[in-house]
Amino acid sequence: MTPVNHTDVHEFILLGLTTHPDLQVPLFLVFLSMYTVTLLGNFGLIALIRTDLHLHTPMYYFLGHLAFVDICYSSIILPRMLVQMLMEDKTIGFSECAAQLCFFVVFGITECLLLAVMAYDRYVAICKPLLYPTTMCRATCRWLVAASYTISIMHAVTHTTFIFTSSFCRTYVINHYFCDIAPLLALSCSDTHTYELVILALVSINCLSTLTIIFVSYIYILPAILRIHSPQSRRKAFSTCASHLTVVTMFYGAILFTYLRPSSTYALDENKVATLFYTIMTPMMNPLVYSLRNREVKAALRRVAGRRL
Repeated sequence: MTPVNHTDVHEFILLGLTTHPDLQVPLFLVFLSMYTVTLLGNFGLIALIRTDLHLHTPMYYFLGHLAFVDICYSSIILPRMLVQMLMEDKTIGFSECAAQLCFFVVFGITECLLLAVMAYDRYVAICKPLLYPTTMCRATCRWLVAASYTISIMHAVTHTTFIFTSSFCRTYVINHYFCDIAPLLALSCSDTHTYELVILALVSINCLSTLTIIFVSYIYILPAILRIHSPQSRRKAFSTCASHLTVVTMFYGAILFTYLRPSSTYALDENKVATLFYTIMTPMMNPLVYSLRNREVKAALRRVAGRRL
């Protein structure tokens, strides 16, 4: 196929999850329901954290930012996806596609970093409780959140600049439901071998470094929890850590499956299913996991409900 400079590309065509017309309306209803639950759950969690004074702690400060990231993460993808399910026009502009990829990377990497920060916060709270107020002071918490956003923006600019300054082939059909790295690379006529190595390196550094922080934190956390004498305090610590580990498992499992593979093993239809888990399922499930498994959040919900009644 004839390569085309990026300046000649004005739009792409998103195939979506499926090309079967009979499935469009049922899928629209399913994903509309999921998006509604995502928005209600995460906005509700943010409102709960802001209104209940018992949740004005570093952990829930980070959890509030995680909920905000989940709202942005799903809103980058789902509204356009829902509209295109009901319309014949499946096109997305070149600039809009670049912006979607950029923000997708920003909020995806921010979520990874926030999950690592939350693991470190639990380590300090459980293993070094006397140092917790000074170690995780307000300034430190703000610095950690700001650093997470800054690092993710640097990653996003790197990926977006490389992909959208390369040459594309005459076909502009993206076999995906949003502008992701793998399907865009499949359209490129440029030599992407070096960039694929860069992706592998960046994703490996980001995932492995954050997973290492989480893993090492819990190596110290779990024995410390078992040494707690009070059954109530032990249950509270376990419920908080179980919520966090559940979210980590869901999010990282799909990301590692999708990106830490050589390009020769890419199956774009397979990747569509995998990306559903961390782009749509995880943002929807996070507030539910923290509400149902976290004793402090459930207590806060009861307090707020009691005041309303």
